[in-house]
Amino acid sequence: MRRLLTLCCLILALPPAPAAAAATCLRGVNISGAEFGTVPGRYGFDYLYPPASTIGRFAGLGLTTMRLPIRWERLQPALRQPLDPEELARLEATVSAATQAGMRTVIDLHNYAYYGKARIGTEMVTAEAFADVWRRLAQHFRGDASVVFGLMNEPHDIPADRWLIAANAAIAAIREVGARQLVLVPGSGWTGAHSWTADLPTGNNAAVMLGTVDPGNNVAYEVHQYLDADYSGTHAECSRGADALQAVERLTGWLAQNGRRAFLGEIGAPGNRGCPERLAAVLRHVNANPQQWVGWTAWAAGDLWAPDYPLRLDPAGATAPVVAAIQAAARAKPSCEP
Repeated sequence: MRRLLTLCCLILALPPAPAAAAATCLRGVNISGAEFGTVPGRYGFDYLYPPASTIGRFAGLGLTTMRLPIRWERLQPALRQPLDPEELARLEATVSAATQAGMRTVIDLHNYAYYGKARIGTEMVTAEAFADVWRRLAQHFRGDASVVFGLMNEPHDIPADRWLIAANAAIAAIREVGARQLVLVPGSGWTGAHSWTADLPTGNNAAVMLGTVDPGNNVAYEVHQYLDADYSGTHAECSRGADALQAVERLTGWLAQNGRRAFLGEIGAPGNRGCPERLAAVLRHVNANPQQWVGWTAWAAGDLWAPDYPLRLDPAGATAPVVAAIQAAARAKPSCEP
């Protein structure tokens, strides 16, 4: 019996098997709005959580996941203090609406490694302060298997080694309260797939982020990849679509070599000729490599986007061909269950 118990413990300690990685299968969309505006802002004017009708519209396309950008300062108006009950209720209601629509929710702290004007890793916003907000969030949602924790959107000017300290502190805090859900960990320097192995001014993510530690053994790196000239997603063109695909393919090789997983948290394109096809090629590659990729969420839907925003996902608008490509990727075999 003792040998059997030891064997069971060893099995539980092993990394996720390929089948477990494939089962994660997040295929979805970013639904923006809750991260908009200045803080605190007027709810319904400056910022807005997606209503059930908007969530249902994209769930109806066969998407299984909503990445939900939110603002740290609204959720926790004072560092190391309780979460704002009204804002938490909005978040909880949105997660519930997604669950009822058959979608999982990636809670994305959309702060670029800042709280207000202070960066994580400074005296004001320590790694412990960052861990505190995730401890509180994880404690609230630890019983909800439909929730995924996205630690931070696009840290960009924080040194990778300092960011790693904060990320590991947040992961430890999440696990300390008993939350077992998937945790998504970005790199620094905007966490681009194309620059993951590069020597950036902030450091080399491929080298530094291998130091990610998860006692729950359920993490994936979050990367973003756009198709425009500088990979920023700020231009209404997709001139580097082929280069973006090659970048994602290279990262797949790095993930396989190092036994790691990743999540493509943002990818977007305008409806220009050829752009939906280039976006679709990247999503096909991610779908085809479930041992390395837990999934993807396209950028971006949301009721507060200006009608002329070129990456605004609108099934009936200028980006309808992009939406169609995303829908096809979401429904592609192997099927993806929520």
